Amino acid sequence: MSGKTLLLIGAGHAHLGVIDDIRKNGLPCERVVIVEPRKAMHYSGMIPGWLAGEYRASEAMIPLHPLVEEAGIDWIRASARGIDASGRTVLLDDGTQIAFDICSIAVGGAGRARRVLGDDPRLLDIRPIDRFVDRWRDLRDGAATPRRIAVVGGGAGGLELAFGFANAPMPKKTHVTLISGKGGLLPDHAPSVRRRARAELAAQAIRLIEADASFEDEGLCVAGHELKPPELVVAAIGSGAPDWPRESGLAVDEDGFIEVDRYQRSCSHPTIFAAGDVARRTDRGLPHSGVHAVYAGPVLADNLRRALNGQAPTNTYRGRGMDFYLFNTGRGEAIVSYGRIALKGRWLRKLKDWLDRRWIDRFTH
Repeated sequence: MSGKTLLLIGAGHAHLGVIDDIRKNGLPCERVVIVEPRKAMHYSGMIPGWLAGEYRASEAMIPLHPLVEEAGIDWIRASARGIDASGRTVLLDDGTQIAFDICSIAVGGAGRARRVLGDDPRLLDIRPIDRFVDRWRDLRDGAATPRRIAVVGGGAGGLELAFGFANAPMPKKTHVTLISGKGGLLPDHAPSVRRRARAELAAQAIRLIEADASFEDEGLCVAGHELKPPELVVAAIGSGAPDWPRESGLAVDEDGFIEVDRYQRSCSHPTIFAAGDVARRTDRGLPHSGVHAVYAGPVLADNLRRALNGQAPTNTYRGRGMDFYLFNTGRGEAIVSYGRIALKGRWLRKLKDWLDRRWIDRFTH
């Protein structure tokens, strides 16, 4: 074991895979430190089911303390605010600095709803996900539960959130509108999948508007469409990049995401790695997705071990060919998207539940 320090910034899905590797195979160096302010991590794949009343909040969460204690990792309850890559130190939000030999970053993406849509008190970004969960719980259990909800975002996340809100256990019926943007619904999926998703939206009386939206003086504006003023606007428009990687001098793309090579290694500083929504692969197009972050975790763990031993990383997460998606309809069924295959069924919902619970169980049992 090398007498080095591995610093993990954030407990995102990819870093959970690294922690799991350390639990199974032991510490890769003398000291491993994780910097993460939250006590537990939400699993994004189960949040739509939680909205629909299919799960308790605790079933979609992974407590950190048992994990880091079992793995022998030092835990600092703080957030990173900057990196001195040459000096190999990280500045925390409490003003302290942590030195490292190898650093890995998996803090997730930042919310960008207000920058894209405009500011409004009714706006709720799904990022960061813990704030989203807390805010919805307060709204759901409050005296004035929103009944007209607009979900902005035509990707997989927006679709599943629309289903989740439409089936939320509420005293009165919730009216949901899904505003996909002018790019349309599920633009990266096959026409057969889009047709299946549109049919399910219609069956659940969820209105679909394929146009862009923004907040204007009169409220939420969707050009060419009559829309009753929603009481809540939920943004699922993808992640933005936090400011501090760019300000730290790390190589970032035009959107501010940390540029990494095929080994998840920074293109400008080889002692720094990054994965998940905070990173952008330069060797191939890989969309930001919790699924990709989950599968990148074991690969990242192997490359970190090699880097700590002075060896070149060799492992690459290549994606899985045709992406496999299971969309929870909130009604005991799921829609599968796999290439041109588009099916709906209860057995697919059971499969999704089994896959999600199996991943959670890796860290909680």
